[in-house]
Amino acid sequence: MKYTWFLILIFSTSIFSQKNQLLDEVIVTETKINMPFSKKYRSIEIINESEIKESGVRNLIDLLQQYTGLDIRRRGAGGVQADLYIRGGGFDQTLLLVDGMKMDDSQTGHHTLNMLLPIELIERIEIIKGPAARIFGQNAFNGAINIITKSPKTTLNSQLNITLTNISGGSFDNLSSSVTAAVSNNEYAAMFNYNQEKSDGYRYNTDFKADNLFIKSNLSKNNPYTTIVASLSNRKFGANGFYASPEAIDQYEETQTSMLGFYSTYRKGNLVFKPKIYWRRNQDEYIYIRDNPSVYRNLHKTNKIAFETNFNYYSKIGKTSFGFDLSNVSISSNNLGDHSRFTTSVYVDHTIRFLKDKLVLSPGLSVSYFSDLSFHSFPGLDFGFDLNESFSIYGNFGKTYRIPTYTDLYYKDRTTTGNSELEPESATNSEFGFKFNSNKIVFKTAIFSRKSKNIIDYVRQNEYELWQATNIGLLKTNGLESDIIIKLKSNVNFKMGYALINDDNYISNIKFSRYSLNSLKHNFISKISFRYSKKLSQNIVFRYAERSDLSNYRIVDTNFSYKLFSENTELYLNLNNIFDEYYWETNLVPMPGKNFIIGYRALF
Repeated sequence: MKYTWFLILIFSTSIFSQKNQLLDEVIVTETKINMPFSKKYRSIEIINESEIKESGVRNLIDLLQQYTGLDIRRRGAGGVQADLYIRGGGFDQTLLLVDGMKMDDSQTGHHTLNMLLPIELIERIEIIKGPAARIFGQNAFNGAINIITKSPKTTLNSQLNITLTNISGGSFDNLSSSVTAAVSNNEYAAMFNYNQEKSDGYRYNTDFKADNLFIKSNLSKNNPYTTIVASLSNRKFGANGFYASPEAIDQYEETQTSMLGFYSTYRKGNLVFKPKIYWRRNQDEYIYIRDNPSVYRNLHKTNKIAFETNFNYYSKIGKTSFGFDLSNVSISSNNLGDHSRFTTSVYVDHTIRFLKDKLVLSPGLSVSYFSDLSFHSFPGLDFGFDLNESFSIYGNFGKTYRIPTYTDLYYKDRTTTGNSELEPESATNSEFGFKFNSNKIVFKTAIFSRKSKNIIDYVRQNEYELWQATNIGLLKTNGLESDIIIKLKSNVNFKMGYALINDDNYISNIKFSRYSLNSLKHNFISKISFRYSKKLSQNIVFRYAERSDLSNYRIVDTNFSYKLFSENTELYLNLNNIFDEYYWETNLVPMPGKNFIIGYRALF
C-alpha cells in the first residue's frame, strides 16, 4: 500500500485542455473591482467553464475541495450539509456570492452552501483568498467565492429547447436528474433548470432529498444590459451526529433557501454603473429526535433585502471604483427571537499604474454602519509588480471585520449557549506572493499572516460543560500556499498544491474549542488527467489533510468520461474514496466509504 501512495504523490495532476489559454487575461466581472487575471495583485483563482467541464466532478463542493486554501467540511454525502472555510478562518468568516449577490445568512454561516447550484449551471468560479472586506463588506473576513452562472443566449429565430442535462445513479440508492429548458429569440432569452437528488443514506438516518429550481433571463441585451435571476432550493435530510454530539443519531433538518435578484450594467463614456437589487430568504427547521419533534424543535426564518450600486470610472490617472450597499436583515425564530439589522456601507478604491503599467497600486477604504452596533472601517492597500511577461510579485495589507451572527448571540440548547455580550471580530492581514506564468508551467506561491482579536469560538473547560460562545482573545495565524501546473503532453497534465496553516494558541486555559483550533494545518492536493483518445478521459485526485488536532486522512477519487454524440454529451463514472478510508471532516461525522456514481450528462 505504501508504494501505491508514493505513485499517487508522484503522478498527480490537473486537467488543462489544449483550449486553455494560460496567459489570457480573465476579468472578474461581477465583483466591485474588475481585475485582469494576468495583472492581479491578490490570491485569486479563476475556475473557467472548460476546467469545470473537464474536472468530471458532480457538484460544486467536490470541485472546490480540489483547490488549496479552501477547507470544505462536509457532513454526510452529496454535499447535503457542508461548511466553507478559507485559510483557516471560520465558516462565518467566508462570503459566498451568486452573480455578485451576497448569500450570507444572519442566523449562521452553516447556511452559506444551502443553495448549492448544479454544476452544469456554472460558467465560472472566482475565488478570492485573503481578506476581502474592503471589496465585499464584513462577511468576507478571510475571503470570498463568487459563482457566475451561465446566461441564456438570444437566437435569430424563436426557439424552445428542452434538454435532459443529467441523469445518474449509484451507491446508497443515489438517484439524480436535471432538466434544462431554454426559450429565446433575437430580443429575449430565458433559461429554466430543475434538479433533484436523493439517497437512502450510507448509514442510519443519513437519507436526503434535495430539489433546486433555477431561472435566469436577459430582460435587455443592449445598454443597459439587465438580468433577472431566481432560485429555490429545498433540502430534507437525516442528520445523524451532524450537530450536538455524535451520540445524537436521530437528528433531522429541513432547509429552504430562495433568491430573487435584478442587476444591470450601464455604460456611458468612461463610466460603468452596476446597480443590483436582490432578496434572499432562508428557512431552517431542526428536530432533535426525528420521529418526536415535541422533544426539541427549532424553526428559524431569515430575510435579507439589499440594494447595491457600484461605479467604475476610467481616467488618465487610473481607475476609480466607488459605490454603496444598503441591506436589511431580519430573523424570526422560536429559539433566537425576533431581530433586525440595517447596514449601510460605502467604499472607494483607486488603481494607479506606473512604469509603463508594470507597477500597480490600489489603495482603498470601506466604511460600514450597523444599526444595532456602530461604525467600522476597512482600509487596505494592494500592489503588484511585473518583473517581465512571465514573472510578477504582489502584496496586500488590510483590515477585516465580522459582527456576531444571531446564533452566536442568542442560541441555546442542551449542549450549546450563545452570548449576547459578544464583541465583533477584527483582524489585520498581510500577504506576499509571486507568480510565474508560461505556456508550459504555472507556479505561484504566497505567504500570509493574520492577527485577529475577539475571535468568536464555542469553548468549554471539560466534556460535561455546555459549549459557550466566547470572544477568545488574540489569535495569530501564519500560512503558506503553493501550486504548480505543468502541461506535460497533449494527453497528460499535471497539478499539485500544498497549503500550511499555523495557529498560535490564543489562551492556554481553553481546553476544548469547537472551531478555531482545528484548522487544516497541512493540505496536499494533486490531480492527474489522462486523455486516452478523443472520446475517453480519466482524472485521479489525491487529497491529504491533517488538522490542528493531528487527525488526518488520505482520499483518492477517480472519474472517467466517454464522449457520445458530441463534445457536450458524455457517459461518466465517478469512483470516490476508492481505498475505503475511514475519516471525518467535522464533528466526528464518519464520511462515506468507497462508493460510485454512474450517469449521463449533456453540457450546454
